[in-house]
Amino acid sequence: MSTSIPGEPWSTGVARGADGAVTVGGVDVRAFADEHGTPAYVLDEADLRARARAYRRAFETAFAEIGAGVDVYYAGKAFLSVAVARWVHEEGLRVDTATGGELAVALRAGVPGADIGLHGNNKSDAEIARALDAGVGRIIVDSLVEIERVADAASVEHPAPVMVRVTTGVHAGGHEYISTAHEDQKFGLSIAVPTATSEHVVAGALSSSDAADSPAMRGLLAVLARPELRLLGIHSHIGSQILDPSGFEVAARAVLTLRAQLAERTGVLVDEVDLGGGYGIAYLPGEVALDPDRIAKDVAASVQATATDLGTPLPRFSIEPGRAIVGPAGLTLYTVGTVKPVRIDDGSVRTYVSVDGGMSDNIRPALYGAQYHAEVVGRLSTAETVLARVVGKHCESGDIVVHEVRLPADVRAGDLLAVAATGAYGRSMASNYNHVPRPPVVAVTDGSSRALVRRETEDDLLALDLG
Repeated sequence: MSTSIPGEPWSTGVARGADGAVTVGGVDVRAFADEHGTPAYVLDEADLRARARAYRRAFETAFAEIGAGVDVYYAGKAFLSVAVARWVHEEGLRVDTATGGELAVALRAGVPGADIGLHGNNKSDAEIARALDAGVGRIIVDSLVEIERVADAASVEHPAPVMVRVTTGVHAGGHEYISTAHEDQKFGLSIAVPTATSEHVVAGALSSSDAADSPAMRGLLAVLARPELRLLGIHSHIGSQILDPSGFEVAARAVLTLRAQLAERTGVLVDEVDLGGGYGIAYLPGEVALDPDRIAKDVAASVQATATDLGTPLPRFSIEPGRAIVGPAGLTLYTVGTVKPVRIDDGSVRTYVSVDGGMSDNIRPALYGAQYHAEVVGRLSTAETVLARVVGKHCESGDIVVHEVRLPADVRAGDLLAVAATGAYGRSMASNYNHVPRPPVVAVTDGSSRALVRRETEDDLLALDLG
């Protein structure tokens, strides 16, 4: 009889049989490795779809109870392929893109332009033009300069639908580099009023007397000043891998207050507010992910209370989960090569377990110090566990896949080893460092598997080299 690997951080489709071998979506990892090879990203389709439905239903229910509508956008930066874009759209989600490439994938998947958003702090003219041609539902403008560029690309007859991204000062997330609403970073326009009132006046849109406004207010006014633009609303994103919902509540209050201030100033009460994403997941056994129902109810209660205090009707809301949908649905399957015991400073021994991938297929441990969990999944072991570090094959001492994990003392070359919760940002941030081809992304469901993104080959790498 199969027994499930206990809950998170594994997808719901992961189970371990009596012989110790793991199945994912009903597919035995040994058969999977024989067919698709390793390393490989394994994506549990049913799990991903269920998480997409859970977020949509949780937020639709919670916001309906306060009389507000909500749209859920899948944040494609976490991982995007044609199949995944189709899956999430079939589950009722829209798609948020951050580059022209992501936009191209969403369009190739058949997602209607109206159900796509385009982000980015430095959109090219070509990306803006393509978004307008595709009829995207919204372009999130990120700077005063970009407001003018989008307006110049649009027309009065066909105004561009835009949201203004603001930074609320809320610092949330697992690492400084993924916390995106504090002031000292590249995204958005600050809600804080600057101390130097002579800077950042929008040429032709504001007088110098208006320069005491916050950059966010100046951005909103600049949009309203251009008839080629249609102001949909205000966008906020406070970070990634957030496990404390209070940050969302504080940010929502700040954005709704800015919305009310704009209405008092201009008579324009914008129709939409986006609260971003960043919902955290479990990466290690014992960790608890944010619950969609809980976060939806907490945020709904907060925005209702804020709107009541401000005396303004509620807008339509949107959110952008990415990691929370695809992260737990994925794992990376490796084959073990060299196993090397190393004595460390305190006199103990750490076993270095080298696999056939590494930082080229998951840069997050090296970049952020991100923590992951791994297990031997191709057989049963009754050996005692040892302190281990899973490392890759690259020419870097920082090429670490899992910093610290207990693995069976008899771990050996040829073992299949799986790293949990790699569905988000593994393939998206993958590289060809050391000219290592990137692994395939293979979907598993109902006992069958199929490649969504094929494995790269050396021929692919050489095809780009013009000699």
